[in-house]
Amino acid sequence: MTFRIGILIFPEIMQLDMTGPHEVFTKLPDTEVVLIWKSLEPVMAGGGMRILPDVTYQTCPELDLICVPGGGGMNPLLNDPETLDFVREKAAKARYVTSVCTGSLVLAAAGLLKGKRSACHWMSREMLSEFGAIPDPARVVIDGNYISGGGVTAGIDFGLTVAAEVFGDDVAKSVQLGIEYNPRPPFDAGSPETAGPEVEKAARDAAAGRQKDRLDAVRQAARAL
Repeated sequence: MTFRIGILIFPEIMQLDMTGPHEVFTKLPDTEVVLIWKSLEPVMAGGGMRILPDVTYQTCPELDLICVPGGGGMNPLLNDPETLDFVREKAAKARYVTSVCTGSLVLAAAGLLKGKRSACHWMSREMLSEFGAIPDPARVVIDGNYISGGGVTAGIDFGLTVAAEVFGDDVAKSVQLGIEYNPRPPFDAGSPETAGPEVEKAARDAAAGRQKDRLDAVRQAARAL
């Protein structure tokens, strides 16, 4: 039987949160991947890429795995009843409920992560505790049928972890080799612990406005649960 994966997309999504695991998922055997949004109109990602949804909330089939990516545009989703209801409905019947980056905050706002460990982008990770979730700094976290990836590029690690969980290590390794996922970054600056205080401060300062808005939205959503 076909393993069906649904990935939520939305305006101002961090496209790599979606396209990283999407590249892995589309290499898996007997797997269908659908992109989901409220309409079939193109979605403008952060940075300007246009992405076409395959299905809407109303036409989305049942899913074996639902994935919610992150990005600046997820802030409004935290208090969007239509999106939260859709996520709850599909998660209730899915074998796996998953997220990448700040997409975990959307799952938490839907009431799906209370008492569960979850990854998130490092800058927003502690916000998970507002919903009773347990922030976990690991790059990929598995807690029951919930699988979460950390920030942005962790989506590829997340995708390969899902591949191994569903189809076995050999399939996951074959996909990894096929996409030549063999990262050797030019700098050891991929986490605040290694980037150093000056680089971390610059990153936090650049995102201060978005993070304030996100925390306000998180607290509003947490009060609604």
